[in-house]
Amino acid sequence: MDTHEDGKTPDLSAEEQHEVDRNQPPRAAVLHEIIRTQGNQELERSVAALWWSALAAGLTMGLSLMAMGLLNSRLPDHDGFKVIASFGYCAGFLAVILARQQLFTENTLTAVLPIMSKPTLGNFGRLFRLWGVVLVGNLCGTLLVAYVMLHLPIFDQRTDLAFLDIGRKVMENDTGQMFAKGIISGWMIATMVWMIPSMESAKMLIIVLITYLMALGDFTHIVVGSAEVSYLVFAGQLSWEDFWMVFAAPTLAGNIIGGSFIFALISHAQVRSETNTPLSREGLPRRPDDAGDK
Repeated sequence: MDTHEDGKTPDLSAEEQHEVDRNQPPRAAVLHEIIRTQGNQELERSVAALWWSALAAGLTMGLSLMAMGLLNSRLPDHDGFKVIASFGYCAGFLAVILARQQLFTENTLTAVLPIMSKPTLGNFGRLFRLWGVVLVGNLCGTLLVAYVMLHLPIFDQRTDLAFLDIGRKVMENDTGQMFAKGIISGWMIATMVWMIPSMESAKMLIIVLITYLMALGDFTHIVVGSAEVSYLVFAGQLSWEDFWMVFAAPTLAGNIIGGSFIFALISHAQVRSETNTPLSREGLPRRPDDAGDK
């Protein structure tokens, strides 16, 4: 086939060339801008809106514990069937993300990109406000759903025992493992958030793929894990001190580092290197004719 010197196929009509352009995957800069815009919108939301959305997300994430417990209690007790039961972990993430509720580990990417584009004290204040409200709302929701699942006559004894086993499995990790696995978990959630805008039609598949791998790897997640581990606390098998110091603190630190300081920082650096242009006050690449440019 003959081609032009620049490698393009000759004799393409304008409509055909438009079709080629339309089917190109979005550049990293486009994905960065989509997520940065979403993050800016989240930073502008009121405390009340963030709180109720985060509380709803915490309650919804109880679906992951519920689904895993139900599957584990109904499948034969064999390692091969644990691979199937791990699909239950995806349930809460699917519901929260598709319902567009506020999940803390999503915000370690989306809300951080605007700060990296414009690192001012005001923006850092907005970020910490968002993180604080969403984290507290998520944890209140997961603690509430764990308490209800334990104390109301909802599940049979086999399922209750399966819930306890799930929490015990998390607490087999020491503090260092909680932290290290939390880094991987935060990085995986950030990867998922980055992937979704380029493949909206495959959003459900992306969510299932990433969260299923998290379950198989037993990576620690501050929101799902708080439901799993607090179930042990409410059952009298774990102290609140161990909940906060052994599980929550190192897992939270790992999730933030994996999502913000590793994935978000590298992604932002990649885009800045590609564009190699200064940013306007809104965090967008400046045009040469912008006011103030010489």
